[in-house]
Amino acid sequence: MQDRVLSSLDQAAVRFIRILWCDNANIIRAKAVHRNRLRDYSTHGVGISAGQQAIPVMFDAPVPGVGLGPVGEIRLVPDWNTLTIIPYAIGHARVMGDMIKDGQPWSFCPRDCLKRAIATAKDQGLEIKAAFENEFYLLKSLSGEIVPADDTVFATTLSMDLQQRTIDEISESLIAQGISVEQYYPESGPGQQEISILYTDAAIAADQQIIFRETVKAIARQHNLNASFLPKIFPNQAGSGAHLHLSLWEGENNLLPDETGKLSPLAGYFVAGLLQHLDALMALTTPSPNSYRRIQPQTWSGAFCCWGYDNREAAIRVPTNPEPPSPTHLELKTVDATANPYIALAGIIAAGLDGVRRRLELPLPVTVDPCTLTESERNERGIYRLPTNLGESIQKLQQDQVLIEALGSDLAKAYLAVRQAEWNAMKDWQLEQEVKLLVDRY
Repeated sequence: MQDRVLSSLDQAAVRFIRILWCDNANIIRAKAVHRNRLRDYSTHGVGISAGQQAIPVMFDAPVPGVGLGPVGEIRLVPDWNTLTIIPYAIGHARVMGDMIKDGQPWSFCPRDCLKRAIATAKDQGLEIKAAFENEFYLLKSLSGEIVPADDTVFATTLSMDLQQRTIDEISESLIAQGISVEQYYPESGPGQQEISILYTDAAIAADQQIIFRETVKAIARQHNLNASFLPKIFPNQAGSGAHLHLSLWEGENNLLPDETGKLSPLAGYFVAGLLQHLDALMALTTPSPNSYRRIQPQTWSGAFCCWGYDNREAAIRVPTNPEPPSPTHLELKTVDATANPYIALAGIIAAGLDGVRRRLELPLPVTVDPCTLTESERNERGIYRLPTNLGESIQKLQQDQVLIEALGSDLAKAYLAVRQAEWNAMKDWQLEQEVKLLVDRY
């Protein structure tokens, strides 16, 4: 361990360093090492059971059929490049962990899965930049019932005033952890908020998604509120997504726009790849049974497999800019914060690169709400309703060799087993049951 790391910890009076991992249920977990013992753990990290990568969201026990259980020790090794002093937890710091076995990246490690996808893109001369755009609810308890923290509507200054202290502290805490805050506004649901952060390299974007979720929930608790990223909490209110914004780069050159202000051919291939694999991708990007309650027609959640410029009903929206260059990024709407960001981003990169490799033809952009088209009109244009439940997307992922290979056979097997266990357990649940279990998990 470098002395400068120890020095920075001492200057901040850090007592515990949390070494984090995000499992296949997208639960953020950690083991904490005391500063006085850090040298002993700095190189080889802490031990965790191999069974951790087979644990579903419902309980702390591995699901069968994966071969992961109580036997086998994995080292969770700190990536010291990610060390962050936690501003809302005085005396604690955070570092992301890589799963290592026998001195090599473990085949079940989500972070390594993303690193491999990024390396594959780089081999093709592409760099991926990304940002997750999170929506979340601020909640309170009223007579034992979960209710929104306020009763406001979209972008009202009243909501800004009511929640100013909480939002300001979240923003300042994110900035203190190296995350650039770009925009903030109250979202459509009562008590619902959105804080947008600036794009960055894909690997950093995934780490920042973990930090974002942790920070929002922790600051909310300090204000006697509960923040939840669960996609659907209230049956008649807006759901919460974590839309993923993506751009393709070669050095300093953004490869999305062409000289006419439209998508470049390369970007078109990439988007076509996303559309080609979108059904299966949803098992990675919207992986909870609860996720599909949000993705409904005419709710701006991207319920149809199509794309369009500035079309918020399309699964892929390509925003345009008031002046060149335009467009500079694309937005995948079928993403929410129940997704492991490393696995979701790895799958998205693999799907897009498959489109580039095969030079897939991009369908024409959709310029209307696809729900307003007749079924025959949608069929003529190759537009269709995306999977309406997790079971459907699991089946699509099982058949998608591009995504299975991107995850690797071991991680894919464990991931699918966890998803299937969650689907089997919750497929017949009512919304109230889902919320009771999941509102604090995400």
